Order: sequence, then structure tokens, then C-alpha cells
Amino acid sequence: MDALQFLNAKGAKRQPVYALVGDEPFLKRHARERIISVAIGDEDPEFAVNVYPGDKLDFSTARNELETLPFLAPCRVVIVEGADAFVTANRSALEAYVAKPSSVGVLVLDVETFPENTKLAKALPDTAKIACKAPPSYKLHDLQPWLVGWAKSAHKKKLAPEAAELLLDLVGSSMGLLDQELGKLAVAVGARPEITADDVERMVGRSKAADVFRILDAIGDGKPGEALSIVEELFSEGEDPMAIMGPLTAQLRKLAALGRFYFGEKMALGPAMDAAGVPKWDKIRMGTERQVRRIGGRRLEKLTDWLVEINLGLKGGCALPERVQVERLIVMLARPLEAVKRN
Repeated sequence: MDALQFLNAKGAKRQPVYALVGDEPFLKRHARERIISVAIGDEDPEFAVNVYPGDKLDFSTARNELETLPFLAPCRVVIVEGADAFVTANRSALEAYVAKPSSVGVLVLDVETFPENTKLAKALPDTAKIACKAPPSYKLHDLQPWLVGWAKSAHKKKLAPEAAELLLDLVGSSMGLLDQELGKLAVAVGARPEITADDVERMVGRSKAADVFRILDAIGDGKPGEALSIVEELFSEGEDPMAIMGPLTAQLRKLAALGRFYFGEKMALGPAMDAAGVPKWDKIRMGTERQVRRIGGRRLEKLTDWLVEINLGLKGGCALPERVQVERLIVMLARPLEAVKRN
């Protein structure tokens, strides 16, 4: 079950064993809180919840805890953090436990992976396997409904759709960071009920994604020297080329998709931007239009292949220094369109 679905489910029933699967700490933290709430209600968790590191816990200790009814609570919750090694070392014992669990205990396994083809995974119902993963960068729009809802429920603010899109582009898929930025924005706008895209642009701190927008804006404005200067500035600050290429790749994928819709399928520019997932904020759309016009259909058609090439190159597939590979990509995008047509 997806973590957001689990968190929003009404009337959830207590399960004897849960697996929190993935690497998104924000979702894991809130899923854990929901499990504790379902298990012990309003009782004090101090005497009913035990947390253990998975690399130091033996199964007999966990089993003894799960069989011990706490004082003034309906059951005991045992949480095993970093439980991948614990699951591997105690797989047979866990399979036997799932078949006949304690009636007064809830076991929570916090793992990064939990293969569905194992007996243990098959023994758990879907409602007990909670997927705590944020969507990849090229599917950030999947988080928009959650972000709007979370702004309202947790921060008591209406988040404009275009503000949510911009915030996702600037911050990325880390839900904890998104929550932090929403908290800052909610305080900054004061009594005003809505957070706008202008608020996000003005108040969200500089990030790698924001630097990427600066690079692409320079390309769209026909300033290749400025684009390279921004890249050099990031390198001089100690940024890793792979760290720069992460958010840059996400934006360039959107441009490549936009090129396919606009130049290839002859869609109107507005619908093509919608299909490519470009935020609907006017400033972003105008900048994207400049980038499309400046780069042109020929280079946008090649862009996906270029991204595959540089991804392989930065992982050791190219003899050139990593920073040179990034600079070369910027130059290929920033060259005047006329020069591309002549070649």
C-alpha cells in the first residue's frame, strides 16, 4: 500500500506486523506515528513503544517484548530501525512469527527493500506493507495533490497550484524539505490565507534546482557565457557534477518532452507545456518558451540521447573530466541556433 493512501485511510485496523519499505524518512515517520496511533490510541507511547537498531537486535529480545503487555495500553509496539539485516538474519523466525503472531504486540520493520517474491512478504497483507517512496524527479507532479492538501491540513494555508508546481521544481521530491519550506512560507505570509508562486520564488532558499533555473534562463536569454559562469560558480563552491546534473536532467527531460509534443506532434505550445508537465506560472512558462525557441527542434530531438550519454560518461564511460562533460553539454545547448543550422 502506498504510504499516502495508508495515512489517509479511514478506520485502519491494527496489523500484528508492518513493513515500512523505502527511503523517504518523512513518509516513514508519519506512517510510524499512524501505526502507533492505530495500535494504542490515545495512550502514552512512552511505556508502550520500544525502538531498536536492526543491526544489534536479536529475535528473542524482540519476541519477548512483543509478548509483554504494557501498563495502561492495549498492546506493545516494537519498531526495528534499519531492519534489512535483521530480516535477513531472522527470516525463518519472522516467517514463523507472522504465521502465529502475538496478540498483544505490533512489530514494525523499517526496511529499505522488501522483495515481494519472498515468503515473508507474501505472508503479509498489502495493508501491512507500506511503500514509503517519493516519486522520481521526472514524476514530481504526482506529489502536487499531496503538497496542496498538506499545506491546508498541516500549515492551515491554501497553496496555489502554480505555487505547488514551482515549489516541487525548486525543492525536489524530499517530502521533509517540502514540509520545512511550507512551514517557512506559512510563517512568512502571516495572516494571508494563500501562498502564491511569487511567495515561493521570493522566499524559498537557493537550491541546486534554483541554480538550474538560472542556467536555463541564461540559455533562453541567449547568454551562453552567463550559463557557463553559473556552472563555474557552482564548481568553485565545491558542487559535485553529478549533484548539478540531477536537477538539470529533470528540467531538460521536460524540455525534451515539450520538443516532441511541439515540434514533433505539432501541438500548440500551451497544451504541449501542459503535456510535458511545465508549471503553469506565467514566469516559468515565458522562460520555457524562450528556451524552446532558443534551443530549437533539432537539438531538443537529440536532447534525450545527450542526457543518456552524459549520465554514462559521469559514471566512468567517458575519459573527459566530469566538469568538462557538464560544460560541454551547456555549450551544446547554448550555441546560437544559427550556428547549429549551419552545421
